[in-house]
Amino acid sequence: MLAPRLLLLALLACGLAAWAQPDATEEILKQAIVLHQAGNIAGAIQAYEKYLARRPDSVLALSNLGAAYARVGRYQDAIVQYRHALKLQPGYPSAELNLALAYYKTGQTETAAGMLEKVHRAAPEELQPVLLLADCRLGMGQNKKVIELLTPFAERRPDDLAIAYLLGTALVRDDQPARGQVLVDRILRHGDSAETWLLLGTAKLNAGDFPAALADLAKAVDLNSNLPDVYSYYGQALLRTGDPAGATAAYRKALAANPYDFTANLQLAVLLTEDEKIAEALACLGRAQQVRPNDLAVRYQLAAIALHDGKLDAARRDLESIVKEAPRYTEAHVALATVYYRLRRKDDGDRERAIVQKLNAAAQVKQQQGVNVK
Repeated sequence: MLAPRLLLLALLACGLAAWAQPDATEEILKQAIVLHQAGNIAGAIQAYEKYLARRPDSVLALSNLGAAYARVGRYQDAIVQYRHALKLQPGYPSAELNLALAYYKTGQTETAAGMLEKVHRAAPEELQPVLLLADCRLGMGQNKKVIELLTPFAERRPDDLAIAYLLGTALVRDDQPARGQVLVDRILRHGDSAETWLLLGTAKLNAGDFPAALADLAKAVDLNSNLPDVYSYYGQALLRTGDPAGATAAYRKALAANPYDFTANLQLAVLLTEDEKIAEALACLGRAQQVRPNDLAVRYQLAAIALHDGKLDAARRDLESIVKEAPRYTEAHVALATVYYRLRRKDDGDRERAIVQKLNAAAQVKQQQGVNVK
């Protein structure tokens, strides 16, 4: 048996040796960060998840895992991680901004705008949250808020094309075309850049000038085919100008760059369904639904495929849910009428057909008045 003094020295030696060894758990986090920075996102996700199984309250790991999920389009999973991080550490700057980005990417525009307002108040001179907030407000039709937000930044940053585009668009939509044109001209003076043509093409696409949008977006593709979102918008312009084959090719290129591009997945699914390529269409819709789980357009396409496959009860349930949430969704009412007739529910079919007639009549009136119907 060891003497007491020798036993104490032995225990101290063991303790020092253990202290000198690197913490195996923290090494997992370091490896995750290395993988993340190297672009090995799948490996980083596995490492972050392994680390969090041991350190579930690490705000850094939660925030980083959210960012990794977002990189591969798993925005809902990213939102869960960011919200957990913010519950543990309210006001954590990177988690707040990234959570807003995740909401933005999944089309939760109003929620994203609220989060971005908070981020902007905390760091009023930071440009990224300002641009994202302006884009959200623009998409919500809040043109005056965009003008109020961006005018001071435009004065301080006259050469920033993103500010010029967003502010110019808001001014034009707010019936201030003269002020808006000044900013559009400022964009054009910067010459042929892919970013410029993408901004202009997107604006024309949103305004319904599809041939002009196609020309601008084609220039953006020619100048930089790797520009994020360029093929997604190009596909929309091709589709709107009567070239579904070209749109299909563009959407496939968009998904090669980003498999979770919502618009490319949804629009390609529609085209694939028309070509009877149902399995591939369902795969696209699955990815689109992962990005925006409750999106009505995705749910409508899934219901349309169920109808196509003769799954009438499933189609009925989905379509009834859609028209309850969106009573003016004309296409859903049309499809629901078809389902009712096939189920031999003539009274219900007649009711849906009458609703369709009223919606179409209202749309014609508004169109004659020069009001866009969405």
